[in-house]
Amino acid sequence: MPKVQRALISVSNKAGLVQLGRELRGLGVEILSSGGTFRVLRDAGIEATQVSQVTGFPEIMDGRVKTLHPKIHGGILADRSKAGHLAELKEHRIRPIDMVVVNLYPFEKTVARKGVTFDEAIENIDIGGPTMVRSAAKNCAHVAVVVKPSQYRGIVAELKRNNGEISLETSLELAREAFRHTAEYDSAIYKYLSGETEFPESLLVPYRKVEDLRYGENPHQRAALYRSHPLIRGSFASARQLHGRALSFNNLLDGDAAWSLVEEFEGPAAVVIKHSNPCGVAVADELSRAYRAAHRCDPVSAFGSVVGLNCEVDKDLAGELTRTFIELVVAPSYKKGALGILKKKEGIRILEMGKGR
Repeated sequence: MPKVQRALISVSNKAGLVQLGRELRGLGVEILSSGGTFRVLRDAGIEATQVSQVTGFPEIMDGRVKTLHPKIHGGILADRSKAGHLAELKEHRIRPIDMVVVNLYPFEKTVARKGVTFDEAIENIDIGGPTMVRSAAKNCAHVAVVVKPSQYRGIVAELKRNNGEISLETSLELAREAFRHTAEYDSAIYKYLSGETEFPESLLVPYRKVEDLRYGENPHQRAALYRSHPLIRGSFASARQLHGRALSFNNLLDGDAAWSLVEEFEGPAAVVIKHSNPCGVAVADELSRAYRAAHRCDPVSAFGSVVGLNCEVDKDLAGELTRTFIELVVAPSYKKGALGILKKKEGIRILEMGKGR
């Protein structure tokens, strides 16, 4: 990739902006900017050129139109390996842009506010931002695109190591993250505009990786845990692990099945799961009685099982649970004394779901 000599910065999230601007200017990078981003840089004493000076056209329509211009997108999209593209840049007096640093209007944060109006939501649908991000990501062989403040430090470090250049490998990784970013953004807008539609035309549900697992259902298979975005509280993916080794794929599968089943009951309920199948389910007026009844359904299979409970675990029940080997206990919460008892049991994993009856 060519040396980064010119960067366009236009960010909604201003975290790390001033430091990034100083680092880029220290490397001799010319900065183009617009709106609030330009003002922050200017107020920090960081030299930057307004986009309107480049385009020769002012920001209009309350900022809805500012970067949508050939002198911006031509500079981003020009394929530097094609003589024709370079000739057109020269003919139209367009200078290349080597890096695009953009993050988008906070649409999800806006629509999550109580009482937000439709007009407020609409004004937080970014147009110029995603367009620049997608343009730069498409031309990742020649342009680096940065969409998260958490990427700034690594980018600056690489520029310093490589005499102002970003490697093609890094640029491809940045492009993947950029398209993920815009895909999630558009799916959030689609979800909002779909409203309470029971069965929308398409289901667009973004998931984010939580962690890689040691292996999948079998040792020769690979697996990873993903959660929905935004995270659904009280779901298995939002649970807190309070004790024990990392969860395996099968622990996750059985644990989710156990939690889903006991959540179906209004009163105290317990389930014993083995290899994705319930080998005991019971309800009672007390959780400890429900667990004992579930265990009695098939005490042999209960060895090495996953136990799901829909009420807080007390010391008496914790003692019951330690009488057999259990891989995983899933419950909404645990009394302090109960946790102390359970943690003495070798090999047990403890998950807290964070809600209960």
